[in-house]
Amino acid sequence: MSAEGAQLPGAGRIEAVISDFGGVLTSPMLDSFTAFQDSSGISLEHLGKAIGALFEQLGANPLFELETGRMTEARFLELLGSELSAQLGHEVAMHEFGERYFEHLHANEPMISLMRGLRDRGYKLAICTNNVREWEQRWRAKLPVDEIFSVVVDSAFVGTRKPERRIYELTLERLGVRPEAALLIDDIELNCDAARELGMETVWFRSNEQAIAEIETRLAEAGRSSSGLSSGRA
Repeated sequence: MSAEGAQLPGAGRIEAVISDFGGVLTSPMLDSFTAFQDSSGISLEHLGKAIGALFEQLGANPLFELETGRMTEARFLELLGSELSAQLGHEVAMHEFGERYFEHLHANEPMISLMRGLRDRGYKLAICTNNVREWEQRWRAKLPVDEIFSVVVDSAFVGTRKPERRIYELTLERLGVRPEAALLIDDIELNCDAARELGMETVWFRSNEQAIAEIETRLAEAGRSSSGLSSGRA
C-alpha cells in the first residue's frame, strides 16, 4: 500500500451519531417556555433577569448547577420563585414549572424516525443532553429511548454539561469511538462548536428539513471518503 493509500482502520468513517434531546428529538424548547409564559404571566425576560440576579448572589449560574446535579430541582425553583416574587412585587410559586414545561414538549417524529433508521443501518446511537435529575422519568417518557439509543449521557448524572469538553469525552468513551468517527446533532451552535474543537463532525439543528439533509450528506461524504482512502494500493 502506498503512503497516500495508507490509513488507520475505520479512519474517515462515521460510526456513531450523537443527538441532543430537547429541541432536536422534541419540539422546540422555546415553545414550552412560551406556553409557560402564557399560562403563568411570567415573561422569559423576567426569568432571565431572575436567573441573572441569582448568578450574582450565588457566584454560580443556578441553571448550570441544576443541570449538573449540584442543585436540586426543589431548591432551584425555591430560589427562582423568591427572586421573581421580589422583582414582580407579588408571590410567585414555581412548583408546577416542570409539569407545565413538559405538557408542551412533544416528540419530533421525523427526527426520531431518522434515528431509528440510522440504528437499523448499523450506526451506534447516543443521546447527550443537558437535563435535570428529577426530570429523567418525564423526558424519557417522551420517546423510545432504550429502543433506539444504546448510550444516554445526562448532564445531571455525570456532573458535566455541554459545551464542557468532558461530557463529549464521556459520550465517546461509552460509545467506544474516536471523536472523528462521531457526528453530533444539537440545536445550540455553541455546543456544536465545542464538539468540533474536539474533532467531532457536527450538524447544527435549525429545522427538520435542514438537519436531516445535512446529516445524510455528512454520512454519505464520510462513507465515500472512507471508501476512497481504503481503496489505495501499493
